Amino acid sequence: AVFGGARRDEERARAKERVYSHRDAFGQWDPKTQRPELWGIYNGRHKPGEHFRIFPISNWTELDIWQFVADYNIDLPSIYYAHRRQVFRRDNMWMAVSPFLQPEEGETVSEELVRFRTVGDATCTAAIESSAVSINQVIAETSVARITERGATRADDRISEAGMEDRKRTGYF
Repeated sequence: AVFGGARRDEERARAKERVYSHRDAFGQWDPKTQRPELWGIYNGRHKPGEHFRIFPISNWTELDIWQFVADYNIDLPSIYYAHRRQVFRRDNMWMAVSPFLQPEEGETVSEELVRFRTVGDATCTAAIESSAVSINQVIAETSVARITERGATRADDRISEAGMEDRKRTGYF
């Protein structure tokens, strides 16, 4: 089994994901082969070559994560808190200037107060405008957010409605 940190609230395709997420012998995910998980009972049986990806925080929300971080006083990298950063607008999102991502013609770099709600591939993960510099400020900000962190910050999810599900079926996740 492989353990992951995906949550069902992040994206529609992940709502179909199970805590025990069955993969076939090729590592591919098929929503039709996912098993019911009633009353917290998980079926880990599989054929030779098949495996599971386990998502123990699947039922948590972004707010649950932040409250856990606060409750256990967990130190996080500063990227999760507001800081001034060189960014540019692309598809109505703040993309960070990096060696992996540069502005294209017509995109202007500016220094903005931003934070990252999720951390991933720098070429497709955007920052959000924020002044939250502490866990409690992030919790307050997250509690009134109207869009999930993926919806607000993932450029690759805007490719198509089924973009994430397509990538899951090919074994990307």
